[in-house]
Amino acid sequence: MKIKKVDRRTGKMLLILGSAVAAFLFLMVSNNLVKELANQERDRMSIWAQATERLAKANVDSDFEFLLGIIAQNNSIPVLICDKDGNISEFRNFTLPDKKDADKSLFSELSERNRNYLEKRLKKVAGTETLPEVAKHNRHFIEIELFGGENQYIFYEDSRLLRSLSIYPYIQMVVMVALALIIYMAMVYTKRAEQNRVWVGLSKETAHQLGTPISSLMAWTEYLRAMGVEEEIAGEIDKDVKRLSVIADRFSKIGSQPEMQLDYLNEVVAKSLDYMKSRVSGRVEITMHLSDDDHGVLLSRPLIEWVMENLTKNAVDAMQGEGKLDITTGAEKNIVWIEVKDTGKGIARKNFKTVFNPGYTTKKRGWGLGLTLVKRIIEEYHGGKIFVKESEIGSGTTFRIEMPAV
Repeated sequence: MKIKKVDRRTGKMLLILGSAVAAFLFLMVSNNLVKELANQERDRMSIWAQATERLAKANVDSDFEFLLGIIAQNNSIPVLICDKDGNISEFRNFTLPDKKDADKSLFSELSERNRNYLEKRLKKVAGTETLPEVAKHNRHFIEIELFGGENQYIFYEDSRLLRSLSIYPYIQMVVMVALALIIYMAMVYTKRAEQNRVWVGLSKETAHQLGTPISSLMAWTEYLRAMGVEEEIAGEIDKDVKRLSVIADRFSKIGSQPEMQLDYLNEVVAKSLDYMKSRVSGRVEITMHLSDDDHGVLLSRPLIEWVMENLTKNAVDAMQGEGKLDITTGAEKNIVWIEVKDTGKGIARKNFKTVFNPGYTTKKRGWGLGLTLVKRIIEEYHGGKIFVKESEIGSGTTFRIEMPAV
């Protein structure tokens, strides 16, 4: 069992590690592509700025058509052209708030709302520094020299395509993680459903197989009485046969909704423990602290008795047949509760939830299904919960059951 748990844990760690490495490589490649595209846009803007500069200095012999063609090719990168004082003169490729200025390129021709919008975009790109300081480190800045020695400054933003590509890897990662979680949850649900079907089939088959020998034992009990066997002996045999009938009935209820009836917790707990007292070691001192406030609860008496017997047996095993077992009941607001406290070897905190998993056991013999069945009975059939309230290695453990009160 330990080997299987280690292998399963190692498999999960390898899966998580592999996914993390794959995600890292994916992001690294995507970021490299984005950087390469950004460099290409920088080169395009440099060529565009040079064409603008040459056009400003052009004479009658210049190839105006070629220069204008280069300038016209920029239809995706947002550009702002301003003077040394940060006053915008022209712009390109911005989606303006006022659509009536969509065909304009001169700042002075825009509405006040659009002018304010572009000034905010300039501050976002240039920051609060002066233009000479911006030139030292801002990769979205190009200085051009115009005719007569006057300079203009070009600020540009990343194109919509580049912005989309820079965000896309992270969106894709979120989608991949969400898809992985959905697949994982589906696999877990399928596995649990399969386990439930196996358990239900095993339980009902067990109940069916017990039916024949129980009927036979009942007949043999009557035969022993007829043969003159002492009534005390026949009575004890009869009690155990009836107990087997109860156990078979419990197994038959697994997988189907049990019949719930209004009952009182103290009576159910007391009856269950009275049966167990005569069947555990005499060195185990069992004490009941039953609450005076005994609320009614909708429950299946056979299944709750099964829960108490399982918890009692586990406690006796944990104490190795010697110690104290305290059973306490109580009520708080809209719940009733049971606490089972033993003086056994205790449970490590890391195993507080693991103890309810199928197959978990510290005994040399057993399937490790007792607490799993207890959890299912309490949570799925009675709408309550069971958990390890407290435990200390070498000192004991306290299990707590909570169920809704009527």
